Order: sequence, then structure tokens, then C-alpha cells
Amino acid sequence: MSSLRDRMMSKTAEVRAAKDIQLDPQQEKSGNPRTAPGMAGALAVAQQRIAQLEKAGPSLEVAVAEITPNPWQPRQIFNDAKLSQLAESIREAGLVQPIVVRRVASGLQIVAGERRWRAHKMIGKSTIKALVVDLSDEEMAMLALVENVAREDLCDYEISRSIRQTEREFPNRKRMAEALGISRSELYRYLSFGDLPDFFVKDLDVQPRLLGATAAEAVVSTLRDCDEASLEKAKSLWGKVIAGELEQSKLAKSIKTALEASGESAALGDRTIDKFFSKGTQAGSITKDSVGLTVKIKTGALTVEREKQIRELIAQLFTGDA
Repeated sequence: MSSLRDRMMSKTAEVRAAKDIQLDPQQEKSGNPRTAPGMAGALAVAQQRIAQLEKAGPSLEVAVAEITPNPWQPRQIFNDAKLSQLAESIREAGLVQPIVVRRVASGLQIVAGERRWRAHKMIGKSTIKALVVDLSDEEMAMLALVENVAREDLCDYEISRSIRQTEREFPNRKRMAEALGISRSELYRYLSFGDLPDFFVKDLDVQPRLLGATAAEAVVSTLRDCDEASLEKAKSLWGKVIAGELEQSKLAKSIKTALEASGESAALGDRTIDKFFSKGTQAGSITKDSVGLTVKIKTGALTVEREKQIRELIAQLFTGDA
């Protein structure tokens, strides 16, 4: 269980379930969040919204086949044993709480209740009780992120995937960190999964608990600017993590040791990295080591005019050099 989820759970231990929340009419109209620190406040607001949705009206019987999952759902792997138990309970006693869906171009999309929907599919039911509501993409994304991160046993990689999927709903990462009640450095730690080489990501998609956020950030830092030969060494050591022969927390150090031993990473120990930002989002970095100075600017961070200015500046710096 991730340390982030532990902190969220401790903060929200006294927050009531959605069905127990009595909405204040004035607050309901204004949409102002409940007063609570960080993630606890975000979770309380999410619970209020779910309570509102559950009062949307009578449920309908809708076709299971017409429903698709929430695209912002971070959980990709569901516990088969628990899902089977839920399916048997539904078979014997029926569905107690209808799922919540919204209308989209392709039919109906799950807002809340994916496990109940999957259980219906498992036992071959053709219809399911559902509340059909109006909900924006932004609300869908935030409900999935806050409710799942705080209330489900998600691992760091699943939290990271949910954060990345939701990121476009915020003007910048500073605002996103504030909405989640975490620091920007912690947000970047989770986002570091997106900078891992493809072979890491493919394995994590299947086994998301193989690597934690702190270890992922360390690996990304170690492999920054490495060549193909270095990545092959990292891939070999990653295989040992998968096989259970190497602790994931020791992976970055093992990679660094292997690269230094082969002479392919002499600069790792003396590297300095300065990140620069634009509108709260990292736009690039400047890396200095014994090999040289590397400036990286992310695609789309520069206008055509600014790119031209940078090229002219670099050309001027070396004008007249023999």
C-alpha cells in the first residue's frame, strides 16, 4: 500500500460515506469545497458530488453491453476472487446500489460502479440498474482520481497513471498538486513513471506493483541521457526485479554501479541538473557533467519564433571560434 494512500486515509478517516452526507443547500448552490486540509478536502467534495448524483432520480434497467468503463479509471487489474464474491452476491440477492452512468456518443459510460458492472458481465446478466446523470469530462476525471486514489488500494504506478490521465483537466501542475493536497515535488515523483524507458512501462502495465514512485524517480535520474548500451544493462537488472532477485528500491543504485563499472557512466556522480518551468509546467532541463552541457526543451514548449531566437543565440556564442 502506498505511503500517499496511507496519508490520505489517515486524513479522511473521519470523513463520512457519501450516503451519510447531508448537503447544505447554500454550499450545494455555490459549489464551494468543504473546509478540510489537502486531499481530505478534495475527497469530501468528491463524496458530496457522488451524494448529489445518487439523488439524481429513479434508476433504470439499461443494457450491460451498451456501457463502457470510465476512461479515467486508474485501476486496470481487478481482484478476481473479490469480483467473483460480488458476482455471487448479486446473483443471490440482486444489485443493492445502482451504478451511475452518463450519456456519451458511444452509449453509456460508467461514472461509479465498475466492479458491479463487471460482476454483472461475469454472471451473464444482460441488464443492470443504473442512474443516468449529466457530468462533464472534468468532473469525471476528478471523481475517478480522488475517489480511487483515496479509497482503493492503488499502487504508485496506478496512482501515477490516473494523475497523468487527469492532468489535461488542469491549467498547470502547480494547480493540480494544490487540488490533490500534495507538494509539487511529490507530484513530479509520481509523474516520473512517464519518463521510464518503454520496457519498464510495458511490464508495469501488467504488474503495476513492481516499482514504487521513489524508485521510479531514482531510475529516471540514473538513466537520463544514457545510450542504448546503458539501457540494455538497465533492462537486464530490471529483469532481476521482475524475477524477485533484486529489490526494486535497490534498482537505481545497481544500474549506476553497473554503468560505472563498465566506464559508460563516468559522469553520473558529478552530474548537476537544473529544471526550468513555463506556467507551472516543466519545459525542459539543463544537465552538466564531465561529458558536456546538455539543454533539453520539451516539444511544444517553444514557439517557432523563440526556437529561432535560441538557434541564433547559440550561433552567436560560437561565432569566431576556430
